[in-house]
Amino acid sequence: MEPQDYPVLSAIGYAPIKAQRGATDSTKMLMAIKASKLDAYRELTEQVYGQKVDGSQTLSNFILSDERLSSSVQGVIRGARVIKSYPVGDDLYATELELDFKRVYDIYLSTARPKRVKDVHYY
Repeated sequence: MEPQDYPVLSAIGYAPIKAQRGATDSTKMLMAIKASKLDAYRELTEQVYGQKVDGSQTLSNFILSDERLSSSVQGVIRGARVIKSYPVGDDLYATELELDFKRVYDIYLSTARPKRVKDVHYY
């Protein structure tokens, strides 16, 4: 069933420009634009699906000798749109994304082709 209202999520991704690989400043800028967009998609995915966090600790003679923490995000985002992409200061690029769940619902309807039961006949 269709919900009465739809949330709109937003995310901002950032990427450094000078740290990108590339022979020219223009290439580094393009790579930073792509990286900031991917970072924004990662943030949207965290909001939609959550984030998996794994941790472990190792004790040796009752002394903490090793502690590890890792996180991961996995999911599919469809229907997000880039609001704007812009440089921040001298060495940072930002991309703003928006995910309107009305659009997500419309995409779902066009790909899943849900069926509704009109009548049930018992024999």
